[in-house]
Amino acid sequence: MTTYHDQDLHGGMQRGAVAAPPEARPAAPVPALTTTTLNTGRRGRRPDTADRRPGSRPAARGSGGGLRQALAPALVDALALVAGLIAPGAGSLHGGLLRAAVLVPVVLAANAAGGLYRPRLSLSALDETPQLAIRGAACLAVVLALGQSLRCGFLSVPAARGAFLVSFTVYLVTAVCGRSVLYGLRRAMRRRGPGRPVLILGAGRVGRRIAGALREHPEYGLWPVGFLDAAVPRTSEPLALPVLGTPADLGRVAVDFGVRDVVVAFGSFGEYETAEAVETCRRLNLTAQVVPWPSGARTGAAPEGGARGDHLWGFPVRRCAAERERPGARFVKRFIDVAVAGGALLLLSPLLAAFAVAVRLDGGPGVIFRQKRIGHGGRAFTMLKFRSLRPATEGESETRWSIAHDDRLSKVGNLLRKTSIDELPQLWNVVKGEMSLVGPRPERPHFVERFSRAYPGYGQRHRMPTGLTGLAQINGLRGDTSIEDRARFDNYYIEHWSPWQDVAIALRTVAGLIRPGGS
Repeated sequence: MTTYHDQDLHGGMQRGAVAAPPEARPAAPVPALTTTTLNTGRRGRRPDTADRRPGSRPAARGSGGGLRQALAPALVDALALVAGLIAPGAGSLHGGLLRAAVLVPVVLAANAAGGLYRPRLSLSALDETPQLAIRGAACLAVVLALGQSLRCGFLSVPAARGAFLVSFTVYLVTAVCGRSVLYGLRRAMRRRGPGRPVLILGAGRVGRRIAGALREHPEYGLWPVGFLDAAVPRTSEPLALPVLGTPADLGRVAVDFGVRDVVVAFGSFGEYETAEAVETCRRLNLTAQVVPWPSGARTGAAPEGGARGDHLWGFPVRRCAAERERPGARFVKRFIDVAVAGGALLLLSPLLAAFAVAVRLDGGPGVIFRQKRIGHGGRAFTMLKFRSLRPATEGESETRWSIAHDDRLSKVGNLLRKTSIDELPQLWNVVKGEMSLVGPRPERPHFVERFSRAYPGYGQRHRMPTGLTGLAQINGLRGDTSIEDRARFDNYYIEHWSPWQDVAIALRTVAGLIRPGGS
């Protein structure tokens, strides 16, 4: 058995895999797909999907994009807060309007962070009341108390008469009532339909029941057009919708039927096939509603945060937003990368210059070593390092796994690797946008191909920009450790990403460098 170490030819912070990758698993035979005649449903008779021309899409009323759906409840909350701050007993009209100018953005930001403006299938203002109350009260208390301590007149709480309680009560009641009216209108518009076309990934029992629920309950705003599955399930009852292809056909079928939504249910495919399908949804800007697997396995894409759950006629679903709907997360991560990496390059420039001179004196020309790596979305880029060893041939650099004990390493090369200083030029890769400070470590194309065949889920690591360090590395997955374990940690990091998680990983990485162990 060959042992693989995640140590590239010229050093690196990444390590780890045991066991040589096995050969690619043979694909299981896929039974022929069939299409059955559609039922029309019991409520709201609609055009048969089989008769719909490919590429046509019904005009869905009242079911606009995520941003449009968020504006209405945000406006309701803003007006409710203004009403609370100018209500009788809450202080003067002028003071209330000035306080509203400060408090409205704060409360809206807090509600947005809690997921109160994200699109939902099941609409209920009462379900949202606890979050509205907690976040509204906290923002009111903090801002008004801050104004009191800073002696800011218009932010100070008016004396006596329970002004705070009046403002909070009026805000909460108005917000809940306003959302109730808004959601009632949305449900009515959805019922008038026709709803947005949706594909159901999985023609098994769960998928069939969800299809029936969507046809029976147009208030969800979705109208199923067909199934995707690896095989037609054996059932005594004819399918109410056609099987339009396999999960691999998702992109083609989505274009043909104008689909922007996918429900991922159980089918004749495994958990990793489900992950691949959800990743395809992300790439194609499709919104996936994922029915969790009983084992709680990964879905392959990070669900939207927030304390509220969602369901589809009792089936719990996790909404994995399309790429177009999550620009905020990408912007925050990129802003942190540019700010920190750019600042680090300036501060460390004397150290970088000193080591560049040392490498030049030790091994001659060619201070910076350039190597092709696979990054975000499977795209190749050129990663930079200080040269710690000059390869005999280009092929050796691309295919040799480890040089940890290579006799050709000089004292300078050993020092660069043990302190991970050879990685510092990658800060320029971060500034250029080819890498991130934190993320899965990038690998060479040769090994990406082999590991993707050997370890299900390995390819999912490329859903996020690769990084200088990552969750796998700080958990000791360096050296003679498993590639499969590292891929699992990397996928967990992607699915639960947050700015604070990046900060925590960076701090733990710095702490680990104080006790360098080499790479």
